[in-house]
Order: sequence, then C-alpha cells, then structure tokens
Amino acid sequence: MEAIRVLLEGSGLPTADLSHAQPEFVVACDGARIVGVGGLERFDKAGLLRSVAVAPDRRGAGIGPMIVGYLEKRASTHGLSELVLLTQTAKGFFEAQGYRVIERLRAPSSVQESEEFRSLCPSSAFCMSKRIADR
Repeated sequence: MEAIRVLLEGSGLPTADLSHAQPEFVVACDGARIVGVGGLERFDKAGLLRSVAVAPDRRGAGIGPMIVGYLEKRASTHGLSELVLLTQTAKGFFEAQGYRVIERLRAPSSVQESEEFRSLCPSSAFCMSKRIADR
C-alpha cells in the first residue's frame, strides 16, 4: 500500500481517505516496481473511478488505458452501471476512454457523498461519467 500511496502522491492525487474509503486497487508492475495504479469505490449501482496514475517514465505505453479497462470490467462484474470520476489534469485522457463531462450535481448522490467529492477534489475539477455495459 505504501508504494501505491507514493505513486499517487507523486502524481498529485489525494490519499488522505485511502485507509477508510478502501478502494479496490489494480496495479501494473514491472518486476517488483509498481508502474501504474487505479482504484474503484462502489456505491449502489455507481462507482467512483479514482486514483489512476502511471509512473512518469512509463506514460504513453498503454498502461493507463489498460488499468481503466480492467476497472470497467470489474465494475460491470459487480453490477455497476455507471462510473464517475473527478479530474483536474486528465480530461483528455478520460475522454479518449469514452468518458464525458457532466455537471457535478448530476453524479449519483451516493457517489457525491464520498470524501473525494465532498472535500478532497476541488470544485474546479471536471466531473466525468461513463455508462458501463453488462459483461
């Protein structure tokens, strides 16, 4: 967990709530080194896609899209129908993965109650959403 925290903090992503939010993480490794990470929190039929980060020296190698795709499959497996995220810096990346910008107030209320929505991610962040097909 410490290596995940270091990668997230190095990417400017929030970590203050990780111990109690307990997102499900997927990691990409190169040997023993974690080079990518992404998290999923479940709320009713919606999920919060969070903490997607790739080590700077491995960006552009397809790790980010692979992590997002895997988390989308996990969300579908758990019966989630929508994924929501907040981002300040990766809007273009998530648009390329099929996410679209929505008004923050249009996110499911259960997701809006998460600490990431309430206090960790500033109101200036883009709120994005994607419908997840059953798999």
